[in-house]
Amino acid sequence: MDFNHLLVLLGAYVAIVSVAGIVWYVLQVVAYWKIFTKAGQPGWKSIIPVYNVYTQYKIAWSGKMFWLFLILAVAANVVAGMAGDNSILSLVGVILMLCAAVISVVGVHKLSKAFHHGVGFTLGLLFLNPIFMLILGLGSSQYWGPQK
Repeated sequence: MDFNHLLVLLGAYVAIVSVAGIVWYVLQVVAYWKIFTKAGQPGWKSIIPVYNVYTQYKIAWSGKMFWLFLILAVAANVVAGMAGDNSILSLVGVILMLCAAVISVVGVHKLSKAFHHGVGFTLGLLFLNPIFMLILGLGSSQYWGPQK
């Protein structure tokens, strides 16, 4: 295989990944748009990448929890980047990352509960997110508000 064939394969790979990424983004925007309008929020908030997650936290749980999640995730990455061979810093980074992951999972469960679904739907949101977000947005689910 010569260099030109490799360039063609690389170009095809980049094109496929780009199209898949665009399709993924469009599906997420459609799902968020419908979810937000069901929750009484403007649908345009689904277009802005970080703001859509903030809005999700706001309608399902609390905007403050989004900021805590974001701070923990950024701190975990900063600490992990600084850790190098320092096992204490690595442990701190892992703990921060686990805390952010727990908040994220609870946030997804709160979203499920806000639309009056249970643990099974939460698992669907965690493992098959685009499909279950579309089900939540386009299906018959009704918004009940943040659940305790």
